Amino acid sequence: MKVDPQFLTSLHLGGEFDAQRCMNCGTCTALCPLGVEILPRKLFHYAMLGNREAVLGQEEAIFSCLLCKLCESNCPGGVHIAENVRSLRTYLNREVHGLAEA
Repeated sequence: MKVDPQFLTSLHLGGEFDAQRCMNCGTCTALCPLGVEILPRKLFHYAMLGNREAVLGQEEAIFSCLLCKLCESNCPGGVHIAENVRSLRTYLNREVHGLAEA
């Protein structure tokens, strides 16, 4: 695993990213209507570790999220899951695909 210490800082540029509040309880996974294989808690863990490559490898799951906030409204840690996913999308669009924000 290659650690990118600036990765987490880059995610904050896309908005609030409060992944450190995740308690790894699994509520988000149990409630996801899509049953996406990659769990928000894993994505957030990768981001907190600076594992940029692991996050980039989950691009399809990041863009598959419906942003319905079912997970977020039931999160005991109060994590802003949908906003975190938006930050990940912003990062991918800006840094990987070279798209400017509208």
